[in-house]
Amino acid sequence: MSDKIIRSLLEGRLKTWATARVPALPIAYEDVAFTPPADGSPYLRAFLLPANATSEDLEGKHTAYRGVFQVSVVTKAGIGRGTAESIADEIAALFPNNLDLTKTAFTVYVRSPMATAPAQQGDTTTTLPLSFTYRADTT
Repeated sequence: MSDKIIRSLLEGRLKTWATARVPALPIAYEDVAFTPPADGSPYLRAFLLPANATSEDLEGKHTAYRGVFQVSVVTKAGIGRGTAESIADEIAALFPNNLDLTKTAFTVYVRSPMATAPAQQGDTTTTLPLSFTYRADTT
């Protein structure tokens, strides 16, 4: 199924950037054990939210995979939004609208600019969700 390829392309690009960044940002992936940094430093949470696949031809050979890729920036609560918003700007630049990522003749496209949702405040952390829509087609 192509969701696996889409996940690998999007998460792979995020991981390469986050690892090379100074300071590096740890990433919590779906269904993978993760321990947040003990010192309260920022980290990311990545989610692939696929929508129902569709087909736009009468033969049924075409499949369109669509969905949302969400990256949440988690920072200490009570320090303001500056750190999270700076990281959000870097991630938005990493995934510009119309970016294409290809693996083995399968291409996924970023189909919307990165959007920021309202921050979610907890007792010890604040989470700033960012997301964009994606699309990939097969024939």
